[in-house]
Amino acid sequence: MDLLIESVTLLDLDTGELHGGSSVRVEGDRIVETARGRTLAGNDEILRVDAGDRVLLPGFIDAHVHAAFTTMNLSELWTRPPSRRAIETKNILEAMLRRGFTTVRDAGGLDKGISESIDAGLINGPRVFRSGRVLSQTGGHGDGPSTGEPLCACHIKTSDFSHVADGVDAVRRAAREELKNGAHQIKVMAGGGVASPTDPIDMVQYTGEEIRAAVTEASARRTYVLAHAYIPEAIIQAVEAGVRSIEHGNLIDESAARVMAEHDCFLVPTLATYDAIARLGKQFNFPPESLRKLNDVLEDGAKAIEIAVAAGVSIGFGTDLLGEAHDRQSREFELRAAVQSPLDVLRSATITNAELIGKAGELGVVAPGAFADLLLVDGNPLEDVAVLGGQGDRLDLIVRGGEVIQNRLHRV
Repeated sequence: MDLLIESVTLLDLDTGELHGGSSVRVEGDRIVETARGRTLAGNDEILRVDAGDRVLLPGFIDAHVHAAFTTMNLSELWTRPPSRRAIETKNILEAMLRRGFTTVRDAGGLDKGISESIDAGLINGPRVFRSGRVLSQTGGHGDGPSTGEPLCACHIKTSDFSHVADGVDAVRRAAREELKNGAHQIKVMAGGGVASPTDPIDMVQYTGEEIRAAVTEASARRTYVLAHAYIPEAIIQAVEAGVRSIEHGNLIDESAARVMAEHDCFLVPTLATYDAIARLGKQFNFPPESLRKLNDVLEDGAKAIEIAVAAGVSIGFGTDLLGEAHDRQSREFELRAAVQSPLDVLRSATITNAELIGKAGELGVVAPGAFADLLLVDGNPLEDVAVLGGQGDRLDLIVRGGEVIQNRLHRV
């Protein structure tokens, strides 16, 4: 059924202006008409919703999720039966949608069957842009504990989460494999990480040639590479090799930020995950060595955003939460608002992320021709981003692709 939302306060994310008494008309999965300060006509069969002057936003985009990481207890995660993990992943994705995240970019580990289940309507979750298995060097952030098995002659070791691939040819093969299996983009581990207990944070991973091989393969499929990296050396190498976004980037400096800006490379901070691990990690058996490494990056996330903004880097929005911490997804809004204006945070989660994933004009906007991903908020997020917090408690209407997911309002 087509949809007409009346009496909305429309937020223009470009200017930050609010336009009361507005309306939006939806046909199928797309917005077909918007009107500032006036009511649109609709036939008798259309579903009409009176917004009661609530603020209308485009659906949010989280550019860094791990929906298949269903527990923070990483030693237990991959021993759980795949069927259990699939059901847990379904629940995690559906909860994301109820928080207003109508689109997510999975940054590693999500099975092709999950995205197919969303497309088939078996999972009522957000649309997903899937990275598939991440690419990691031996001893890198995507390399799990050694099993004692001999190395494969092809120089690739595969798990549910990663391809451990060493050398240009192996990286090229691994990237091609994921793209063949439907990955929307490729992720490489370009530096040390927190969750992996054996590689230090200040480690540079992969060579520029290896990263460039992945970029070349992604470009051939008209897509891109995102890179996990914290330190300036790892960031600069990955950016100069052609990656489209740097994930995390907590230890960035001015020189690395300048390189990112020169190459139009996005930064996707993920403050919520460090906050959550610091609060919950010990309780849920996060690796002790990883908890020690957390201290190396915990206090630098906000500073990294300030450095990147000053250099003119486009700032996306991600959360990177694991398992029991997924319900803190909306906390990213509040953490980011400590260093950015609420309007800039909203832009990151909408317009900027849409550009990052190659869907500018289709996602992250309320405009004719865009997907009808819409949120009605009880409150003004420009005055208090906390109205976006919790589990979507103040989202009275959620629409994804023209489908009404949640409606707490009366139809007219």
